Amino acid sequence: MGISRDSRHKRNATGAKRATYRKKRAFEKGRQPANTKIGAKRIHLVRTRGGNRKFRALRLDSGNFSWASEGITRKVRVIVVAYHPSNNELVRTNTLTRSAVVQIDATPFRQWYEAHYGTGLGRRRQAKTTEEETKKSKSVENKQSARATASGKVDPALEKQFEAGRVYAIISSRPGQSGRCDGYILEGEELAFYQRGLRK
Repeated sequence: MGISRDSRHKRNATGAKRATYRKKRAFEKGRQPANTKIGAKRIHLVRTRGGNRKFRALRLDSGNFSWASEGITRKVRVIVVAYHPSNNELVRTNTLTRSAVVQIDATPFRQWYEAHYGTGLGRRRQAKTTEEETKKSKSVENKQSARATASGKVDPALEKQFEAGRVYAIISSRPGQSGRCDGYILEGEELAFYQRGLRK
């Protein structure tokens, strides 16, 4: 029969059968879900109404994620789906959809932070040997210290994640429609909310 989004085949509220006055139409068509998984990039093109296109991502392994409080975006690797507000089955099968909470690689963000502020981030576990090797001019040191005092504070919950090398983020794009897996890093109240959900 195929997937249909029309309501002509349904009964009335009273339970009466509706009269069939036309056949199926293409604009009432539904399609199989994309069920985007984590893996080497694989995207199918779908022709839609008006000759437009959808980019049906079947597998994705990376995306552009932004760190809102610092105002930067980096292309990072998606590691695993950690939580999904609608269905635990999507967590078990590592399915990427909009609003899924994923763990992403923290390295690109940490590298940027250390270059921008001149201080380490989430490096408590490792020995601090690399800092002595790199030489900086006085002007660069002053600039970095001024930045650090102005806006260099990182949320302790987020810093703990940087130590582990994985950061929680949420997907804000629709991989099955746009073929992209973009989102933002969770911080503050939102992070606390999802961490409570993860503990449950």
